[in-house]
Amino acid sequence: MPATAAWLALALAASGDAGAVPRPLDEFSAWVGGFETRSDTTLWAQGRAGDYSASGRVNLEDDLGLGARQPVSHARLDWLLGERQGLSLEYFGFDRGNTVRLDRDIEYDGRTYAADGELRGRFDYDFGSAAWRWWFGEGATAWGLGLGLAYYRVDTLFEGEATVEGVPVAGRARSSDAALAPLLVLGWRHALGDQARVYAELSGVAKGGGPLQGHIVDLALGMEWFPFPRLGLALEYGGTQIRLDRSRQGSDAGLDARLDLKLRGPSLFLRLR
Repeated sequence: MPATAAWLALALAASGDAGAVPRPLDEFSAWVGGFETRSDTTLWAQGRAGDYSASGRVNLEDDLGLGARQPVSHARLDWLLGERQGLSLEYFGFDRGNTVRLDRDIEYDGRTYAADGELRGRFDYDFGSAAWRWWFGEGATAWGLGLGLAYYRVDTLFEGEATVEGVPVAGRARSSDAALAPLLVLGWRHALGDQARVYAELSGVAKGGGPLQGHIVDLALGMEWFPFPRLGLALEYGGTQIRLDRSRQGSDAGLDARLDLKLRGPSLFLRLR
């Protein structure tokens, strides 16, 4: 990645005085920005009503034409309370939607039906977390462990109208689910000088019970540069893997669904400290 190499070279050049040991942590830190992701989103669902069941699979990028590249808002606040402990709050989320025109034949029970229609789809995802962190290490390097809670919400909507053999039909399906789950965060930070740092973070969320369960894993590698004492930039490259399962049971009806979402791409943050 030529841009990343150039950024690192600039950070090293601006690393400042070699005499004093630079600090890898700030007493207060704010991150505001976003990342331009490349996404791959697959939804799988199976519904039941009495003795009847049906299932289906849709890829939002391939089947609904949603753009694979999507900006994602991202914000974070860090407080260092004392020398080696602190609180971290984080949020990111995005929403996407599209309308596509369908013109295809449907084969069922040995017969081909001529069909055309319009399908509208929308997908919203939000993630927020709060974690207490402990930092270890000496000098310019710090290793971190964080424990906390994460909140995540998934909202989907599919609706459309179609004509099959001259007969109009319409349908609508919407789901909105949210959950709380334990969060584990591992971090590493190294100060190259008063103006530059590099860092890495790995976080994971896992939930095994309840109507919305699954796991979320996030990995990020980045570097910070502060041309001004309290104002700087952070460039980061990361990836997020989200797999969530939903199960709803009733006396004679239920709905199972699975979300597979992969996000990867660069991030740019405005940094305040």
